[in-house]
Amino acid sequence: MALFTRTTRNLILKIDEFFDNIELGLLVFREGIKSYLTKDMDAFRSHIQKVDTLENNADRLQREIENEMITHSILPQYREDVSKLIEGLDEIIDSVKRSLSEIELEQPEIPESLNKDFISLTETSATCAEELIPAARAYFRAPYTVREKLLKVYYFESETDKLSMSTKRRIFQEMKEMDLAHKAHLRYIVHHIESISDEAQTAADLLSAMAIKIVM
Repeated sequence: MALFTRTTRNLILKIDEFFDNIELGLLVFREGIKSYLTKDMDAFRSHIQKVDTLENNADRLQREIENEMITHSILPQYREDVSKLIEGLDEIIDSVKRSLSEIELEQPEIPESLNKDFISLTETSATCAEELIPAARAYFRAPYTVREKLLKVYYFESETDKLSMSTKRRIFQEMKEMDLAHKAHLRYIVHHIESISDEAQTAADLLSAMAIKIVM
């Protein structure tokens, strides 16, 4: 079933642009974490500025999309679902911005021996969210393909959980020289990075339910 009529091309373009901003935000998130771990603070701050711009763009597009759906002919019974989906995706880039901003503010001391763990966690959490975007795009063009595309989201969310746990285990059980306050701080940073995949899973659950309704 088509959600859009011929009069809603501008809405489709805005939704695609919104998705583009989320994808770019995830790419910048990856690079931002790497910059911090390698102590390239100029690059790190540059990535924060990029994410801030992308997050502002996403917020603007979210408002425009909601206005367009009211003004034009997207089927009324799907407006609320689409609004919730856009809001869920916006939470992803909000989490990206929060994570980088918290790191900039708190300046956590991450031992070089944990760099590989943090990079793996970042890559997997970001990939989880990235895999959501093709599924979200498919909802508007080929909704019957959505559920199979979401399989990767759930896979990478599970992998993120495993990496998060293994990183925290290393911090608390293997790094004997580190004091408890330092360990707790690093656990907090791990949680921020992991939250990207958690937001993606929440949006994936919603998208899965939406796809079932539209293909029935």
